[in-house]
Amino acid sequence: MTTKEMTVTIPEDLLDEIRADAAERGLSAYVAEALRAKRDRDRLLELVDWLQEEHGAVTEGRRRPGEGGTGRGRGQEGVTRPCIAFSASPFVLERIA
Repeated sequence: MTTKEMTVTIPEDLLDEIRADAAERGLSAYVAEALRAKRDRDRLLELVDWLQEEHGAVTEGRRRPGEGGTGRGRGQEGVTRPCIAFSASPFVLERIA
């Protein structure tokens, strides 16, 4: 993979926090992984927005309950929350409660 060196400015307190987490694999690898995750999340949210524009918002009646025992779709203390599940294809999305 080709890399390019660059300079970025981030808050000192944030840098102090992530240095320990990044120590083993290196700060550059940590930042690259974080940027990839952010890019992927942004793309997924764009796709969700597009799907909702094309097909309408997901209503309670169209939601499928989370599968028992997996913890998917569950927040703290068992409270259900909307989440997005997707397969290997980035275009196959499903909202589950």
